[in-house]
Amino acid sequence: MNQEAPIPAQDFSAGGVIRIGISACILGQEVRYNGGHKLDRFIRDTLGAFVEFVPVCPEVDIGLGVPRETLRLVQDDSDPDGEPLMQAPKSGADHSKKMLRYAQRKVAELSKLDLCGYIVQKGSPSCGMERVRVYPRLDGGMPRRDGRGLFTRVLMQKLPLLPVEEDGRLNDPLLRENFIERVFAYRRLRQLFAGRWTIGQLVSFHGSEKLLLMAHSPGKALGQLVAKAKAVPRAQLKDDYSRLFLETLARRSTVRKHVNVLQHIVGYFRKRLDDDSRREVHDLIEAYRNQLVPLVVPVTLIRHHVRKLEIDYLMGQSYLSPHPRELMLRNHA
Repeated sequence: MNQEAPIPAQDFSAGGVIRIGISACILGQEVRYNGGHKLDRFIRDTLGAFVEFVPVCPEVDIGLGVPRETLRLVQDDSDPDGEPLMQAPKSGADHSKKMLRYAQRKVAELSKLDLCGYIVQKGSPSCGMERVRVYPRLDGGMPRRDGRGLFTRVLMQKLPLLPVEEDGRLNDPLLRENFIERVFAYRRLRQLFAGRWTIGQLVSFHGSEKLLLMAHSPGKALGQLVAKAKAVPRAQLKDDYSRLFLETLARRSTVRKHVNVLQHIVGYFRKRLDDDSRREVHDLIEAYRNQLVPLVVPVTLIRHHVRKLEIDYLMGQSYLSPHPRELMLRNHA
């Protein structure tokens, strides 16, 4: 089944450019320690058609050359509970302080660019997000895999709500969809709170995101927060809603959760669709449940009926068009 045009409620060109910070090597820049790169063509070419990348190479920015001596995270034996250091094993040079000072300055600079996400390079002692090797200072010891690159550590500490993901993990279709979905949702959230906003606008925003949130978590905390919004100080309301909203979307959606959302939507078709059309929708939902067709198939048919029946509430749901169809993020089984 071919995908149809997106529901009009979601205009991906509205609100200005979407900026994503990124490790420069992922865009093909030859800045790695060996003079190479880690080009990801989906990220650069496909996703790049919808976003503006802000490339960063922390190691080059602190003055290390290309090519350069390899770096690694090393645990200081005198401080086993402390954060790992970033050192060059051959020369013994320690670049930790220089990198951390740079990271503080650079993240402050990036925070002014209204980033909506950040993609970092897997395994890097400066940029890795998780499971980076941490070596004991003494030679010969086995590394553990629980480190985080020094630059990314500061980035995630200073911008805790910003969607961050590694290039390697984006090869997983589910993780790729989740990250990009969060990027576009983060932009919508920033637009809501960019200027003067009203509780009525928050209620409307939450209503339009309700089904997307349901696909990630059935929790009621966000709805309860909105329900008591008038009793919560405005600054706290903004902070609490933003945190809960993004934490919810960071949870993985599943086939079961999507089926629940799709069946919820079909409830709005009751008495408005003929029996054959309703049966067709249910059959496609069941085919998706059994992983015989990708999510895009029932969603496309549902979008057709929503548009035809002019169901305003559903036409405003970001769930039906959370990101550009050209990214083909719901096309995996």
